[in-house]
Amino acid sequence: MRPIPFALLLCLACVPMTARPGDEGQRFLVFGDPQPKSATDVDYFLRDIVEPARPVAKGSVATIVLGDISNDDPALYPGVKSATKRLGIPVFFAPGNHDMDAGAESDVASLVSFRKAFGADTYLRKFDSANVIVLDDVIARPGQSPGYVGGLREDQFKQIEGWLRDLPRDKLLILAAHIPFFDNSEVEGWENFRSADRKRLFALLQPFPHVLLLSAHTHNQQHYFHGAKDGWQGAQPLHEYNVGAACGAFWSGVADAQGIPDATMSDGTPNGFATLDVKRDGSYALAWHPARDPADTQIALHAPKVLRRGAWPAWGVYANVYMGHAGTRVEYRVDDGDWMPMRRVAQPDPRLVEENVRDDAAETLRGFDRSPEAEPSTHIWRGALPTKLDAGAHTVEVRAFDTWRGETRAKTTYRLSEP
Repeated sequence: MRPIPFALLLCLACVPMTARPGDEGQRFLVFGDPQPKSATDVDYFLRDIVEPARPVAKGSVATIVLGDISNDDPALYPGVKSATKRLGIPVFFAPGNHDMDAGAESDVASLVSFRKAFGADTYLRKFDSANVIVLDDVIARPGQSPGYVGGLREDQFKQIEGWLRDLPRDKLLILAAHIPFFDNSEVEGWENFRSADRKRLFALLQPFPHVLLLSAHTHNQQHYFHGAKDGWQGAQPLHEYNVGAACGAFWSGVADAQGIPDATMSDGTPNGFATLDVKRDGSYALAWHPARDPADTQIALHAPKVLRRGAWPAWGVYANVYMGHAGTRVEYRVDDGDWMPMRRVAQPDPRLVEENVRDDAAETLRGFDRSPEAEPSTHIWRGALPTKLDAGAHTVEVRAFDTWRGETRAKTTYRLSEP
């Protein structure tokens, strides 16, 4: 992900800070990539994601599933549909690249199974608080490599143009699709989403003051703020929430006591689901809910267990702020001392690095598939740990100022030992 220019950071205040369900708003559940490859994975999805989300669904108006409903196996669609039906609210499905029919000879023919199971691939749904456009943004390219690219068809542009002519501009406009609208590849000339299509789409969206883009696909989680370089000419940056996957890292990792894999993603984000609370004035609030986590953890910490007292302070505490972005303020303190700023770093989550090492050292597979290789994350912060304190245990507290939830905290300890 490209660094967010300072001018855009100044505009982060334009992202609505609070919105709660109630008389003036509505809540949506958002699932990225369930992506089961077997009936066993469908059961994981049911127990790990759907069942814990049911209490939240009682106060929600709909669920949006952002593609990769299965992992190249349409025979699993009925199981996924049956699982999501337990939420008791309407469920809107967008197609993903793993929902394309194998052997399809054209883009038009690539979603025959999807349309048979779920209906239209592009459609509009209207709510009191928001208007939701669900998009197929996967362009199949049979016989080419890669076999797909993000983009839109001409008939979709005509649909969108027609819808937008009649939609009110005081409500939030949500575009939900699978492939992210941003490009973050380091390969020159590579387009994640066709730039011409993005520019054309953004021109249609520009008159709307309240727009949110939802995408999935990456099996990571991040916030992206589109500006002029991306073809967005609006007065404020256009916010895209690239939602973490329900299946996490493809249902990989060591299983817990319930037999469900850990599924932590390569950026250190636990698998789970998101909520989107929308008010009628166009404001909104987002939250990530780790799977089956009663504490609803928002920050994961890593710190060494012991350091030599008086050593050069070359070791640090790392905070993975799951909903963090370049504009998030993250601070830490030791033993109730003064709060100090933490530095955002493009590094892998050390907790997942440790899991990689355990997988490497194991003589046998620790799960059906091992955890993913840790990759640099967009939401890791670091603070140096002091070593000139008294010998013994010391408490480290971290706080992050979440754009929508406000202050969230986490705590850990480390120990200083005399040589």
